[in-house]
Amino acid sequence: MIEQVLHVISLGWRSAIEIALLWVAIYYGYIYFRGTRGAKVLTGLAIVCLTLTLISTLLNLVVIGWIVRSFSVFLAIALVVIFQPELRRGLAELGGHPIFSLTSEKRETVHDLVEAVSQLASKQFGALIAIERDTSIRVYEETGVQLEADFSVELILTIFHPKAALHDGGVIMRNGRIAAAACIFPVSQRETLDRSLGLRHRAGLGLTEESDAVAIVVSEETGGISICHRRKIERGFTPDAFARRISEILLHGTYEEADSKELGREVDLAPARDHALVSHQEERGNDPIAV
Repeated sequence: MIEQVLHVISLGWRSAIEIALLWVAIYYGYIYFRGTRGAKVLTGLAIVCLTLTLISTLLNLVVIGWIVRSFSVFLAIALVVIFQPELRRGLAELGGHPIFSLTSEKRETVHDLVEAVSQLASKQFGALIAIERDTSIRVYEETGVQLEADFSVELILTIFHPKAALHDGGVIMRNGRIAAAACIFPVSQRETLDRSLGLRHRAGLGLTEESDAVAIVVSEETGGISICHRRKIERGFTPDAFARRISEILLHGTYEEADSKELGREVDLAPARDHALVSHQEERGNDPIAV
């Protein structure tokens, strides 16, 4: 009797763990696919499968039931093919987690980067700077002009000067050097984004959806500083707050010269029309970064 009770408890404990794991997987899968193009495809597939299964069961339709069961065998392969972009981004995001990251920028480079971004913001020079990490972004480097130059504040200010030939597009940094300028990055197609976001911000976010790179965006309209990383965008940074946050991301530590001011607010990917920092029309007209 005692052995049977222990056996039932053991089965119940394992079942509870299985239910919890399945619930977590479904929940985070929903959060990840929500607002993407794959979400509509997944919803359509689910509706078709559930409808056919229900009809074949209620009406005892043998042929349709056999087709549904046969189709389910190939469903796993079909899902991998259909959702290849989403799965690739998810695996890249997992591999780019700080726990598994092998890349760390030099503290001197981060200090120079903070100084350059602060001056860009004060002068209201529109800028997009991508910092390559573990995942290579050379495919986007080929769309611009290769420089392979040492990083300096003066060079960044020269590149993003409104009358400079290379100010349109993004700069790619690799190992503390400027690899290329005037690069074209993929634009985020997430439907839940605030429509007021300009192409420069959408391109920075789109790059972080395809790789583990960190993108820094400076608005030419307001001088606002934004950071895109791990498929999220954080806006509203002051220069000191930006110094702290970028040091946490790149150095996994704190910025020694920064004051303990409030960090920039992390913006949810849901629309927030009352906090538009970028003019959609002006960005679209002046920034051909992702035509």
